[in-house]
Amino acid sequence: MVLNKDIINFLKALGKNNNREWFNANKSLFNKLKLEFETYIQLIIKKVHEFDKSIGVLMAKDTIYRIYRDIRFTHDKTPYKTNFGAYISRGGRSGGYAGYYLHIEPGASMLAGGLYMPPPDILKAVRTEIYENIEEFKDIIGSRDFSKYFKEIWGEKLKSVPQGFPGDFEDGELLKFKHYTVSVDLTDEEVADEGYTETAIKVFKALKPFNMFLNNAIENM
Repeated sequence: MVLNKDIINFLKALGKNNNREWFNANKSLFNKLKLEFETYIQLIIKKVHEFDKSIGVLMAKDTIYRIYRDIRFTHDKTPYKTNFGAYISRGGRSGGYAGYYLHIEPGASMLAGGLYMPPPDILKAVRTEIYENIEEFKDIIGSRDFSKYFKEIWGEKLKSVPQGFPGDFEDGELLKFKHYTVSVDLTDEEVADEGYTETAIKVFKALKPFNMFLNNAIENM
């Protein structure tokens, strides 16, 4: 099964017509593409489960994000997201565990994973796990398979080593992250290619040791 390239075309059109009138006029097409995306994500879940049983039994609907934006606390009042996204992890998109993220957006598609915006207690647990097992963590992020796709951990960082850890810790930079997330960008052409599913699974397999390390920290809290 391949991802329906009409999803990209729909999202491009939505980006130019991000209003309720246009969306309602094209609601039947959205519903069709949404259903196809759910079917596709269920396939991805099955393939991920083959090499990472820890995600458990998941339904696609529990991993896919709604297209409707929360506009209550933002100046941007456009009502719809211009992407389709799914987060595959234990407990689904809201489970709180490190997982595998598939993001389809014209000009900004990616495959990603790890922990994004973890709460303070989980973030502290992850930093502690890294501090106490630094060589294991460095081996993971420096491995050939991981480095093939992920060049760096990205996101906001503290200016100094967080409280509770030695300020002179040799690998203190690895403790400063507020998110432990990695990603690889894909072009629209790569998303529409027949080999996209195979690429996604290869990237997610390379991501597994990173996720397992992070989830071990959560489990040991």
